[in-house]
Amino acid sequence: MIAAVDHVQLAAPAGSEPQLRAYYTGVLGMAELRKPPVLAARGGCWFGAGSVVLHLGIEEDFRPARKAHPGIRVTGIHAFAERLRAEGAAVVWDYDLPGHERFYSQDPVGNRLEFLEPLPMKPAKPTGG
Repeated sequence: MIAAVDHVQLAAPAGSEPQLRAYYTGVLGMAELRKPPVLAARGGCWFGAGSVVLHLGIEEDFRPARKAHPGIRVTGIHAFAERLRAEGAAVVWDYDLPGHERFYSQDPVGNRLEFLEPLPMKPAKPTGG
């Protein structure tokens, strides 16, 4: 039985690790995770924050994911969006998901990322009785 998503992997071009580290740790505030030595030899980086784990793997014929993306839940989405903007990242708001605020951005190699926060639940209207 499926219990949870362990991680999401995105692709990146060879040599992009310094850019990825600067973005995922410096801009997004994630921690870099140590890769096992046999996997570290392949290049790429792993990052985590809370229960979110992203693997960025090197792909020879790299093309950024423009439609496929991880959906990353955040708190304080407006402050988070301003933080990304201040670092030069594009922020594109999308209001089509009921009950959520969300925006899309891209990592430094062009992979699409979705950031979302559920809206607070509104209390039910009292019924007469």
